Amino acid sequence: MPWLYLLLAIAALAVAFKTTSVAVLVVCLLLSLGFFLAWVMKLLAQRVDSQSRDTSMILDPAELRRLREQAEARRAAASTSTTPPPAA
Repeated sequence: MPWLYLLLAIAALAVAFKTTSVAVLVVCLLLSLGFFLAWVMKLLAQRVDSQSRDTSMILDPAELRRLREQAEARRAAASTSTTPPPAA
């Protein structure tokens, strides 16, 4: 879809170069500028969208709390099993 904007911008420039009317020239140049800006913005939007994370993968607070509790339980179990018994 963004390439359509670029093609329209080039077509508007071609019409601007071929016309003999000043009013048509101004309109075509403004259209070309608008289509070119739309093309750039669409490309940037696609790049940002491709770099963003999936929002369905974001953890809610309850899930995050549950994962922290599991990690604390694992650490507690690991620390109790790795400590040597006191020497008598």
